[in-house]
Amino acid sequence: MACKIADSMFLCLGPCQRPIRSQRIATHSSPASICHLKWDSLLLKGISNKKDLIPMKRTKVIQAVAVPVTPSSADSAEYRKQLAERYGFRQIGEPLLDNVTLKDVLDTLPKKVFEIDDVKAWTSVLISVTSYALGIFMISKAPWYLLPLAWAWTGTAITGFFVIGHDCAHKSFSKNKLLEDFVGTLAFLPLIYPYEPWRFKHDRHHAKTNMLSEDTAWHPVWEEEFETSPFLRKAIIFGYGPFRPWMSIAHWLIWHFDLNKFRPNEVKRVKTSLACVFAFMAIGWPLIIYKTGIIGWINFWLMPWLGYHFWMSTFTMVHHTAPHIPFKSSDEWNAAQAQLNGTVHCDYPRWIEILCHDINVHIPHHVSSRIPSYNLRAAHKSIQENWGPYLNEATWNWRLMKTIMTVCHVYHKEQNYIAFDELAPQESSPITFLKRIMPDYA
Repeated sequence: MACKIADSMFLCLGPCQRPIRSQRIATHSSPASICHLKWDSLLLKGISNKKDLIPMKRTKVIQAVAVPVTPSSADSAEYRKQLAERYGFRQIGEPLLDNVTLKDVLDTLPKKVFEIDDVKAWTSVLISVTSYALGIFMISKAPWYLLPLAWAWTGTAITGFFVIGHDCAHKSFSKNKLLEDFVGTLAFLPLIYPYEPWRFKHDRHHAKTNMLSEDTAWHPVWEEEFETSPFLRKAIIFGYGPFRPWMSIAHWLIWHFDLNKFRPNEVKRVKTSLACVFAFMAIGWPLIIYKTGIIGWINFWLMPWLGYHFWMSTFTMVHHTAPHIPFKSSDEWNAAQAQLNGTVHCDYPRWIEILCHDINVHIPHHVSSRIPSYNLRAAHKSIQENWGPYLNEATWNWRLMKTIMTVCHVYHKEQNYIAFDELAPQESSPITFLKRIMPDYA
């Protein structure tokens, strides 16, 4: 029996196997007993280099059998299940129909999820302040070998401060808008994050989620940018590879301190926020150093701050980055598809979800940013009941992180992403290193 692979496409099996958008297998009874396989297109990328024809370790063998095979397509539940397992998801949602609008989704949400509750809002503040104080106490008392645990707790606790400021920026913390801006500014100060610049940029992220050029959170690397210079290429490979869980530091620096990035009517508020941040640094940092020394500044501020940026980067990339989630140009972009079908719900250990005020329950937040954080779970339950088959859902795991950090790199219109090690294999040792050391289990 012979097998013919249609369209001159070759498949590298094993560790380098690439996801397939649709797969149709048909068997034909003939004297030659020929099995025809046709691969319509690749979900992630096509095979374009001869290097992909080299057999890799753990190579699997496809054995043709002379029995009817049920056709499989990208829209089939079984195929989406296979992709989910490969990427580290619990569920990959069905494609959302083009005629579904964001208003259709909003209309299914109960009105109570939009209600602001002052008691719940200030309870979240109490949780963050208490957990942060506990973290500082742990750092002050912990022996050196337990400091990483104390840093991890404290960094997660101050991520809760960010989520409180995040609610304030979306006007979902209080009915008093002046109070919201005041609380948001204070909540961001320990992170030395300027509140108003972030708010302006973040509003654009919500309005243009996964729009290729306009989204201000994350988007893939442009191939032209990747080819600019060897130095920049190496920096990008490290940044979108092993350093990706801290890439929000670069985003913080690039996007929030340059007045030229803001509209004229925004500049005054941006300057006020920047003044607050610089005042905190000018007063707070010397006080910490005066009381505890440089080592104290590292222990009590820098290491928790790096912990915060780990969660900031991780939450952001997991929410919107996967091989099957496309970034689209403005003329092809669909709001409902981007916000409902292109946003990921990811469950984390419960203590992280509590300290971070359920920011991981992210799909309803993109359906409407006016939903307070303490109502996100109720909103998500409603969305599951009405739109469940279209949702992308995961539990945080190694496979998911490995997929994002080793595959989701350079933009490609048809295939969504091309990995660095395909475009520049000789310079992509950081990516091959991650592929080797990061576990494959979900």
